[in-house]
Amino acid sequence: MAGILEGRVAIVTGAGRGLGREHALELARHGAKVVVNDLGTSLDGDGVSHGPAAEVVEIIRAAGGEAVANGADIANFAQARGLIDQAIAEFGRLDILVNNAGFVRDRMLVNAEEDEWNAVLRVHLGGHFATLRHAAAYWRAEAKEGRQPDARVINTSSGAGLQGSVGQAAYSAAKGGIASLTLVAAQELGRYGVTVNAIAPSARTRMTEGPFSTAMAAPEEGFDRMNPANVSPIVAWLASPEASDVTGRVIEIEGGRVCVEEGWRHGPSRDLGRRWDVAEVGGHVRELLAEAAVPEAVYGA
Repeated sequence: MAGILEGRVAIVTGAGRGLGREHALELARHGAKVVVNDLGTSLDGDGVSHGPAAEVVEIIRAAGGEAVANGADIANFAQARGLIDQAIAEFGRLDILVNNAGFVRDRMLVNAEEDEWNAVLRVHLGGHFATLRHAAAYWRAEAKEGRQPDARVINTSSGAGLQGSVGQAAYSAAKGGIASLTLVAAQELGRYGVTVNAIAPSARTRMTEGPFSTAMAAPEEGFDRMNPANVSPIVAWLASPEASDVTGRVIEIEGGRVCVEEGWRHGPSRDLGRRWDVAEVGGHVRELLAEAAVPEAVYGA
């Protein structure tokens, strides 16, 4: 399937390391021109380094591809616009936005500080919003000028956002918000020729080295299920013209396993046609709970 992204222009955020690095390399391998965004922060979001993004750019260029580095803080609204503008200025267009950047500051809820909560939501949820907002404005303008886009957005949620994760209240809340943002954006941007999907990857990265390192350490029968490169082919396909009819979906990926998440759905219900009396709530709700599907287990529970 080499060349499925030929001539297309992509932005990948947080592309200096881990999943983002593998996404950028995979997109370039299939012909995309890539803007490699990375602020180069530490695992908890401190510091700045342009080295990781520059290294990925050099790898792509050495293989015959086209890429440029970008060091924007994607959670900064103005800098996020600059990222979108750079792609258009460098390569003449934008077709693909892969929102991947993020960091963690894990705490049990009773120990969490306000600044930690705000920092995690800022980079994950805020960063997704800022880049998506400016890219959407560009694609809408293109559509209004008669140049209908065939564009793709791939957001990054997480099993923590879908099922919850003990010790990761802020991260789980942000990733759950990204899944909901994906659903809304898919509906709003479809008229402009844009699909919006999200992935929920499980892979060995800096963010999973702590509590999950033992489970993720050893390859199984010669196949390293937790290699982040396993996730990127699904990203490349979602970014391709072939996926033009897929939108508003969240896809979980672990090793060779791909799962389409079903998310919140209306389950059993009861309508009295009148105001409820508190004395009758318990019996009815317990009957509905008995009919409903059992919730997925929270990670770490």
